[in-house]
Amino acid sequence: MIEIDGVHKRFGRKEVLRGVDLTVRRGEILALLGPNGAGKTTIVNILTTLVRPDAGTARIDGLDVVRDAREVQRRIAVTGQSSAVDGALTAEENLRMLARLSGLRGARVRTRTAELLERFDLTANARERVSGFSGGMRRRLDLALSLVVDSPVVFLDEPTTGLDTRSRQELWAIIGELAGRGTTVLLTTQYLEEADRLADRVLVLDGGRIVADGAPAALKAKVGGDVVTLLDDDEQIVREIPTDGSLAGLRRALDTLDDAHADGRVALRAPSLDDVFLALTTTPAPAQENR
Repeated sequence: MIEIDGVHKRFGRKEVLRGVDLTVRRGEILALLGPNGAGKTTIVNILTTLVRPDAGTARIDGLDVVRDAREVQRRIAVTGQSSAVDGALTAEENLRMLARLSGLRGARVRTRTAELLERFDLTANARERVSGFSGGMRRRLDLALSLVVDSPVVFLDEPTTGLDTRSRQELWAIIGELAGRGTTVLLTTQYLEEADRLADRVLVLDGGRIVADGAPAALKAKVGGDVVTLLDDDEQIVREIPTDGSLAGLRRALDTLDDAHADGRVALRAPSLDDVFLALTTTPAPAQENR
């Protein structure tokens, strides 16, 4: 459903994308992961026809995003980083307005609005002004607006940034349902946990290039075995030592702590996407949920 071949993009003197290749299958959730400036949003902007690549090609459902921009726009839905809802209107009014702008008429406008309000758990708040909504409610309405017309491909640019844990998990459930219905989802995120929980595949961007591509579990397996973690009395991490997963590797890690006369509680944990970043990128990892 999504294909990018050899895409380059420069803004002024900065080369943001340096020969990116990727494909996304129908019904797949692909997470683009990377620090600020890695090129995630630029990829989304190219695929959604907002920015032209300097070189290479990008296609949605076989359609070129430059030559067939109008047709591409009919096949995609986009939720950007900034909310697109009108705070002066109610949730119901926002949805009805966009339904009419999208070409729906008469009873179909009312039916589709009611469907989306129910699907995104906004029925009880349908006639309240959006200016009084919480961040999570606004974000759910934002996503509902993107889906007024069913689209085979949905782009979510950092969809849960700034949301609390409960609101983030609610949106995760909705995104999972979309993919379960056959919708292809490409999302960018600053949250490693989000990519780990949601994505079928993760692409790690660093310096405008893809430095890793695979299922979250496969990427973590490439990093190595368990990590020995030294915790202080307040359960804060003092030191972490990666191992190769073997008994000998565990002994070496513990010997290292002994040699340093380290004091505290030792724990083992499996590799995380944080470890993938440390191993594969030269830039800081994105924020975890608890940071």
